[in-house]
Amino acid sequence: MKKRDFLKNISLAVLGAPFYGSTLASCADEAAKTPVNKLASSEDFWLKVREDYKLKPEYINLESGYYNIIPNPTLNALHKNIDMVNYEGSYYMRTVQWDNKKRMSEKLANIVGAKAKNIIITRNTTESLNMIIKGMDWKAGDEAVYAIQDYGAMKLMFEQVAKRFGVVNKEISVPNHPKSDEEIVSVYEKAITAKTKLLMVCHMINVTGQILPVKKICQMAHSKGVKVMVDGAHCVGHFEFEINDLECDFYGSSLHKWLAVPLGTGLLYVADEHIDELWPIFAENKRKPGDISRLNHTGTIPVYHDLTIENAIDYYTLLGGARKEARLRYLQEYWTKKVRNVPGIKVNTPKESHRACGIANVGIEGIEPADLAKKLLDDYNVFTVAIKYANVHGCRITPNVFTTTKELDIFVKSLKEMVV
Repeated sequence: MKKRDFLKNISLAVLGAPFYGSTLASCADEAAKTPVNKLASSEDFWLKVREDYKLKPEYINLESGYYNIIPNPTLNALHKNIDMVNYEGSYYMRTVQWDNKKRMSEKLANIVGAKAKNIIITRNTTESLNMIIKGMDWKAGDEAVYAIQDYGAMKLMFEQVAKRFGVVNKEISVPNHPKSDEEIVSVYEKAITAKTKLLMVCHMINVTGQILPVKKICQMAHSKGVKVMVDGAHCVGHFEFEINDLECDFYGSSLHKWLAVPLGTGLLYVADEHIDELWPIFAENKRKPGDISRLNHTGTIPVYHDLTIENAIDYYTLLGGARKEARLRYLQEYWTKKVRNVPGIKVNTPKESHRACGIANVGIEGIEPADLAKKLLDDYNVFTVAIKYANVHGCRITPNVFTTTKELDIFVKSLKEMVV
């Protein structure tokens, strides 16, 4: 049995052992006996999960997209890891630091459906993907394709390589409400020419939460000889997938988002055939061909954050990837269904369940996104983030497993009251 399959089937009671005292561990049997879809709407169960989080009572936090508050068991593990590294000092750094980092990579690879030899731990998605963009051997006239909805840090790096190497950048726009996968694939395909070298695509668009048909886009691009780099900042720990199934060349994600690892942890996946092609950000000693560690020289970093990846994965596995995904999608559809047909309210996220999960974006006609976010916080104690670029004008709403439907009812009521 593959390790990933083992993690899916292992007894919740056994997994709960390291979290003795955690509320989640105490209701593990209930989770195991309840069908996933039924559990998604069980407020009593998720209120128990909420007890594993320390939350500020001053506002309703609907902005988990930037950084996921980590549950208390993971936070406690982080503190223990900090104490241990500080206690051992240089001895730890010179003896087992790299063995432990390798172990974290192996455990992470099992969760994301890849091989450890293709995974390195980074600080975030920006570092991961900029490493690819900057590390490629660009020639004047080479072309890159990406969407106007893509994350700004990566677009800035594309602009830098354009100035430095004469690369031509071609921006497309992803429709907020596509009629089919083929429509989305076609938008990217039309931008590809014989000079296209790299295509960047979001697995989940960060401003709307739309999940794109990445595998189909990769297959199309590869048929034309184009490499594909996937921005999966919001995907690991959010919904279930396997990187190997996507057929992409590169994949980056931020683990401090939905996997709820401490701040400053990310991952980069590089397919076998590209490991030796890239220039690392920092020079590294010579490695054997195919050794991805050549890309991972970052200098001294807070290694206890890396160590806590293991604890975050244990908590995520105890909760269950399918259970978490179902709950996040349930919460998103719970509130979006209540406002989609309200005149004056515009939901910028597809309604089809397979095209979104926990993230959605909503705007109100006549109200600027920044003003909407301010009014939500000032008048209703609801914290969100304003988005205004490309074809997305509204506030991004990112509930989490600790969010209640009562909190979402308050949010929905506030939107309806603000409609002019």
